[in-house]
Amino acid sequence: IDFDLILAKVKDLNLLAGEGMAHIQLTAGGAQLRQPEALPLTLYQNGMVLAERPFQPYQDPATQQCLQDIIDGYFPSELQLHYPDGI
Repeated sequence: IDFDLILAKVKDLNLLAGEGMAHIQLTAGGAQLRQPEALPLTLYQNGMVLAERPFQPYQDPATQQCLQDIIDGYFPSELQLHYPDGI
């Protein structure tokens, strides 16, 4: 697994998702600036953990698809169920 490539692609996706940019959110008393919510990705020697999901070994086909999505420059398709309107 090319961890450097994955980390570079994650950085690109973070920028695309608005990392470092604040958005205005309306509140009952007015408005406030809000940072986008982060989804942690932890890479281990034998697998990974994405957000609050359980550990996924690299041999698992779903994990391989997730990493391939990232390498291809896309947000992992498995996130569509949790974020139907996008990240």
